[in-house]
Amino acid sequence: MKSKVPLIIGTIFLAYLAFVAVVVFFYEPDPAEMSWEDRQLYNQQKLTELTLGQSGESIIHLLGRPDFSEAKISQGQAINILFYRTHQTQADGITTRDECTPLLFSNDKLIGWGADTYQQYLQMVPQSAQALRQSEPAAQMATTEPEPKSE
Repeated sequence: MKSKVPLIIGTIFLAYLAFVAVVVFFYEPDPAEMSWEDRQLYNQQKLTELTLGQSGESIIHLLGRPDFSEAKISQGQAINILFYRTHQTQADGITTRDECTPLLFSNDKLIGWGADTYQQYLQMVPQSAQALRQSEPAAQMATTEPEPKSE
């Protein structure tokens, strides 16, 4: 009489291999459910897959919700900056902008990423804001105080 133990062990092993194969091929990690350390590594890896011209929607689908964001309209173009945590500067458990990689978008298209690109953008902003102020007529602001109620 043959023992059924090898058959049972073989079946369990094959079931385990099938489970691992399903996880490897079909599991999509959700950045929102990751710890900050895992998300930081995930973001570092996914940044290597970015290409200029990608839409903001595709980036958010790839990386999840950004840690910080900025937006403005400049010279008729919508400028968005999404910040994703990619490195740690202090072990305090708080994500700050200096621990993030900025992604710059113009009209929902990725135009650059990285600290140097963001610094170049910041240097251009005061120049364009100054040019805009010089081209607009001076606006006068009037302030009025509410009159006290008489009873």
